[in-house]
Amino acid sequence: MRLSPATVSEQIHLSEVVVLAAGVAVVLAVNLVLMRRVFGPLERLTALMRRVDPLAPGQRVKLADPVAEVAELSIAFNDMLDRLELERRDSARRALDAQEEERRRMARELHDEIGQTLTGVVLQLETLERTAPDELRAPLRSLEASARAAIEEVRELVRRLRPEALDDFGLRSALVSLGSELAEHSGLRVSPQLGTDLPALSKEDELVVYRVAQESLVNVARHARATRATVSLEAGNGAVVLRVRDDGRGIDSAGLRSGHGMRGMRERALLVGGDLEVVRVVPHGTEVRLRLPVKAPA
Repeated sequence: MRLSPATVSEQIHLSEVVVLAAGVAVVLAVNLVLMRRVFGPLERLTALMRRVDPLAPGQRVKLADPVAEVAELSIAFNDMLDRLELERRDSARRALDAQEEERRRMARELHDEIGQTLTGVVLQLETLERTAPDELRAPLRSLEASARAAIEEVRELVRRLRPEALDDFGLRSALVSLGSELAEHSGLRVSPQLGTDLPALSKEDELVVYRVAQESLVNVARHARATRATVSLEAGNGAVVLRVRDDGRGIDSAGLRSGHGMRGMRERALLVGGDLEVVRVVPHGTEVRLRLPVKAPA
């Protein structure tokens, strides 16, 4: 029984070779199309697996009419990403809550113990200076000045660890105070541009905005070689947007990808459902942009 119209003579003719070659080509082409249909979705799934970034959630597999087995694998992979992102947010929230609690404890101990001890030293030095011989008064005044400087450093550490202005007066006042303190200690001119129609934010959102602004300004003061920085906070399109912009040398590609401070800011943004972007500014400088969606009141 013949299954093919092709024939092969004992002495192969050129026409038979052509027919056989054409048949093989057709078979290969059909196999290629079928294999691409089967393995194409797997290739796209593999590519997504390789480019998934924990700091850029929301990436999911979207396949158009895949075969059943690949569809099940895609659904399972998307479900796994859902679980991982949820667990990562919960883990990050617990870690950052613990970090903030540790900051509070350290700030309290610095203020209540070391700060009070240094204040007592200053008072004792003042008493000694009044009763000491003339030749000892100058050294005592120098020691007193050093102790007062140490008190100011402790107070600055306390402010950085736990911003009292944020707890007592709100986000706007805390950002203004942050800029003033940084300008006083670093010489960087900080200009706040804070909107007046800002929606109410949760305590967690306010803390994230403050920490991102703080980390950004500290990075500017330490690394950017900038003279000016602008801190703006405005509302629009259902979100609150923080921008910290400087006129420094600009961040390089390595700084965009790495750095503990950069990663910490991104993790804080993810924690409250925000989006953080860091871009170079033309002709020079860097802008850190944090966008927080406004949540409906509970």
